[in-house]
Amino acid sequence: MTIFSKYILALLLALTCLTGFGQLQVKPNNQNITYMGRVALNEDSATFYWPGSYATINFVGTSIKATMQSLREEGFFYAIVDNDATKAFKFSSDSTKKTVTLAENLPDGKHSLQLYKLSNNTSANILYGFEIGGKSELLKPSKLPKRKIEFYGNSITAGHGVDVPTGMRESGIPEYFNNYYTYAALTARHFNAQSSIVARSGIGIMVSWFPEIMPEVYDRLDPSDPNSKWDFSQYTPDLVVINLFQNDYWLVNNPNHEQFKRRFGTTKPTEEFIIKSYQDFVAGIRVKYPKAHIICALGNMNATEPGSKWPGYIEKAIAGLNDGKIYSVFFPYKNTGGHPNKMEQQAMADQLIRFIDKKVKW
Repeated sequence: MTIFSKYILALLLALTCLTGFGQLQVKPNNQNITYMGRVALNEDSATFYWPGSYATINFVGTSIKATMQSLREEGFFYAIVDNDATKAFKFSSDSTKKTVTLAENLPDGKHSLQLYKLSNNTSANILYGFEIGGKSELLKPSKLPKRKIEFYGNSITAGHGVDVPTGMRESGIPEYFNNYYTYAALTARHFNAQSSIVARSGIGIMVSWFPEIMPEVYDRLDPSDPNSKWDFSQYTPDLVVINLFQNDYWLVNNPNHEQFKRRFGTTKPTEEFIIKSYQDFVAGIRVKYPKAHIICALGNMNATEPGSKWPGYIEKAIAGLNDGKIYSVFFPYKNTGGHPNKMEQQAMADQLIRFIDKKVKW
């Protein structure tokens, strides 16, 4: 063997040894990545639209990075390693495509990473792939839980203001959304259930603070695109929780708002119209999911304050549907400023969990 041949052989052996210690590139469409919620998946990208949607990956390696970009507005995420949310890494994604180190200096062995969207559906967040460092290996995904829940809601369900620092006035900026600690996410984790969260801050059933209402977007993959339809056969929940009407409560009494004028003209909607609007939305959900339990919730902001008629509207709507698997749950008025904080979200989750334990057999 010549000196040159020996050199080539040594080089090949060195490269072979180093491959296990290089950077393992994982494309978004890899079958070992598990996605939850309404995510648009392509060969080179996965786009997260709705709060509470996430990706999970199991791997061997000492570090993991993600390349991301956000459209429309800044988006915020948690990177949760080995299911330890107490050490969650919160980071932002903006219009610049960039690679973010999610975890490093991990001990040798098996790990999991959950990439969880915290912010509103007003950002579209693109994942271009993961990069795993060290002696790396991609592992098979964990088995999905059998139970499935879907939530439809507004700012309360989206997580508006959950991370607002104590004493600071709410501004509605993406940084202070945190869907991970909403009653919806807390309830899903309590029951070890898969979850799909379809929520936007400010949305209503009859009228919103912006042009779209929930009956117009609930069936979309991309909430900003009327032609982007969700395939409901991809996810069939055992339980649906609807927490809407807070924004309707505000806006039907605000005749000067442009969306009031757009939806109602100059005449406030009648109680009959309010009840039928809610009933029609719930009936539409029932068509999509004929066997699901449906919980019609309201609160914990001032739509459930003492003397409010809105819980009664929901009860009348449910009565008119004559469906034994549709229930109501009303979260008591929290009687504090702003949106619910973590403790108030936890109180809602505790109430909902007790109700589900009592009523739902799954």
